[in-house]
Amino acid sequence: MTRRNLRAGTVRRRAGNPMREFDALPPPLRAWLREAALPWSAKSALRIWRQARRDGDTQAALRRLAAVEAGMLAREGQMGSRGESG
Repeated sequence: MTRRNLRAGTVRRRAGNPMREFDALPPPLRAWLREAALPWSAKSALRIWRQARRDGDTQAALRRLAAVEAGMLAREGQMGSRGESG
């Protein structure tokens, strides 16, 4: 019988408080996330926000987030239609 090391820390969850991370986001980003169609982590939304803000203003960042989300939704729609029989 093989014994596994159950104390091995190879898979770890990220420490932190998701609500605190959300509350620390810029107000326009928090407002956008409340209306988003998909669940976003504060970390991934903030990464896109910061990249877009480097190149433009708040509205440009919001447009970029919407475009990324639209792409993700389109990809999900394509994946979902593969399993359907027609």
